[in-house]
Amino acid sequence: MQIHTNKNPSTGFSLILCGLLFFVFIISCGEDTYAPKPHGYFRIQLPEKAYRSYDTTFPYTFNYPEYAKISFDKYTQREPFWLNIDFPQFKGRIHLSYKNVKGNNLYNLMEDSRNMVFKHAPKALGIRESVVIDDERRVYGMVYGIEGRDAASPFQFYLTDSTDHFLRGSLYFNVVPNNDSLEPVIEFIIQDIDEMIKTLSWK
Repeated sequence: MQIHTNKNPSTGFSLILCGLLFFVFIISCGEDTYAPKPHGYFRIQLPEKAYRSYDTTFPYTFNYPEYAKISFDKYTQREPFWLNIDFPQFKGRIHLSYKNVKGNNLYNLMEDSRNMVFKHAPKALGIRESVVIDDERRVYGMVYGIEGRDAASPFQFYLTDSTDHFLRGSLYFNVVPNNDSLEPVIEFIIQDIDEMIKTLSWK
């Protein structure tokens, strides 16, 4: 009986190459090369800025955005000059409450507003305060930027002429608080509040 041996050197080289490839494959499978992607949020479409005047029988007037709607709470019928500026596309609302200073103590009104702001302090990373002073229009007050992902109200303010009128505003969203994802909308509406403050006038 004859035994035939394959003397072809290329066969041995092929076996070595296959072995090396298998070894590299095994090593590469053991390495964790996954790189997590940063958490992202959906892109929010913001409308073009445009304003109209709110000038009625109310003791104050101001400009508000055309993409917002004015509404009135059924729970505030005893306060005829309270109203809401609603942003349906963002599920947001600026709640405005008005008091006549002559029937109230101005210091107490300011302190009540400040206390309402600092109720959010436990979930806030910080509270920025800015003073409003406009002698020509007799508009004075404070604005509060409430920072932090879980703060229920990211922005509040009060305005007064110090003798007759007192107006307080609070921004809220009808969603679970997550101000990281809402940041573009919050900044967008704060610009509208700035316009409102700049155009506010008393009657």
